[in-house]
Parts: sequence; structure tokens; C-alpha cells
Amino acid sequence: MKAIVITAYGEPAVLKIQERPLPEISADEVLIRVKAAGVNRPDVFQRQGKYPAPEGIPADIPGLEVAGVVEKTGEKVTAFKPGEKVFALLAGGGYAEYVKVPEGQILPIPDSFSFEEAAGLAETLYTVYHNVFQRAKLQKGERFLVHGGSSGIGITAIQLAKAAGAAVFVTVGSDDKGEKCLELGADQFVNYKKEDFAVVLKDKKPDVILDMIGGSYFEKNIDILNEEGRLVYINAMNGNLVTLNIMQMMQKRISIMGSTLRSRDKTFKAALTKEIKVKMLPLLAKGHFVPVIHQVFSLGEASEAHQLMESNRHIGKIILKVD
Repeated sequence: MKAIVITAYGEPAVLKIQERPLPEISADEVLIRVKAAGVNRPDVFQRQGKYPAPEGIPADIPGLEVAGVVEKTGEKVTAFKPGEKVFALLAGGGYAEYVKVPEGQILPIPDSFSFEEAAGLAETLYTVYHNVFQRAKLQKGERFLVHGGSSGIGITAIQLAKAAGAAVFVTVGSDDKGEKCLELGADQFVNYKKEDFAVVLKDKKPDVILDMIGGSYFEKNIDILNEEGRLVYINAMNGNLVTLNIMQMMQKRISIMGSTLRSRDKTFKAALTKEIKVKMLPLLAKGHFVPVIHQVFSLGEASEAHQLMESNRHIGKIILKVD
């Protein structure tokens, strides 16, 4: 099969298309013929040598989500059959013509979704559901702030939070991105290049904040959070080390939490998949989620896709189409 390989750590140009052996599946795995793969920020970090793949996962083939057709199933697989259209969460290896995936990390593609649209679902859907709804327990009527509102995570968080009955606020890097977030259901955006979100949103008192920025945003998040507020971290692109006012946290009874998904075991991911199938897929099928794809590249254009990702010019998902 053809695959995009990280030939050395560095700039996007290190991504090259090469021939690799077809993956061999075990009893509980499914071989998927990939039609499209999502491009995510962790792929960039992996290419740079900052985010190694877990043990047993191809270290030099990035890609955390795909959509495609079931090619072959292991003897213990019961939920899927060859020919079915599926999307899947991976720990790596998605930039390829074929990928093997544990049965418990695969979901059927909703009828209204194309392969390209479905390829951008898994990473954001799993991340948002686990962190915003399972961990932070966002409830109807609460106020929710997501940083990076126009990112893949952001557009998913906006729509799922609105479907749950929350008021949604976002930070973005341009007014165009902010307007797109309003179209998707956000109640207000803050352009961080023009305004300080901690000043603009001070009186909104969010109950839940989903942050991928870290750094100086940490103290501002604590300042504006409501009493009993929950602060959830899924990344810290602007810095890991922060200062916490413990007394402020105690007085407001704030919960601070965070998680990474890639390294979790397949038992956890299978349980998460079951919940998403029951609670989230019906929302997708009913049109409560609109996929937002900024651009589709061919598999051989992975380096260009990474350049776009790093430019931060995109709104929504970047997808690789596998012909």
C-alpha cells in the first residue's frame, strides 16, 4: 500500500509517499480501506518529533482518524462486515491506503455524510464528548467557553454544546472566523488579536471552559470561571507551566482537569465509542452537526496540508483524500 511517511523530523517537506506492507489484523481488528483521513494538530507535533506514537503503532505514519470501507475483519469481530462504510479513531497510521483498527474504535458513517466529512469526525467527536460532557459534565442552561472556536475541536464543541442547550462563547483569531462560529451557533466571539477575552467575557462567568492554549490563558480562565466552574485542558500550545492561585480556586470551588486520548487503552476507547454511538450519532443523523471542511488535499499533498494547518488560516477540518 501507499502511505505518507515521516522520513525525518522537521518541516512539512519531510512527509513523503512510500510503499509499505499491508497491515496484518488480529482477531479483534478490522482492516479499513481508507477513503479519506483527517489532519490534526497532533500530526504536526508527531512530524516535528514532539509527540511520539504509542508502542505498537507505526511511529512514522501519522493520522488519528479515517473514513473508509471495511476490507477484512478478524475472526472475533461481530459488529462489522466487509463493504460497510465506517469512520474510526486511531492511535496513528491513518495517512495510508489501508489501516488496521480495533473493532471498538469504529462507528458507522451516518447516511448524510461523505467519506471526506466523516474522516474529520472521530478525533474531534471523541475529544469533545469525553472532555466536555463526560468529564466537565456540561449541562443544559450552563455557559460554555471554547478557545480556538474555528478549529476542528472548536466547531464540534460549539455545535454539540448548543445541541445540549448551553450558551456558547468562543475565542478566535479573526472576525471572519468569529462570524463562522456564530453561523454554527455560538452566541458571542472574541477576537483575541483585538480584545482580551477575560475583559470581554468577565460578566458571562462560564461554567465550563475547554482550553487548548494554556500559558497566559490559565489565570484568565480561573478569573472568569463561575463558582463550581470546570476548566478542561486538551493541549497547552502556549505553555505548560502556569501559576495557580490556590485560594481563588478554593473560594470558587473550581475543578481543573485534563486528558489525552491517544495513549488511552482500547478498553477505554471501546467504552467511549459505545456511548458516542448511543448519545452522539443520533444528533449527527438528525442534522444537529454540520461538518466544516476548509480544504481537501490528495494523499500525496500531505506536506501542503500540514503547511495549511501550521498557518492557522483554516476554519474547520483539513482532509486528505485517498484515491
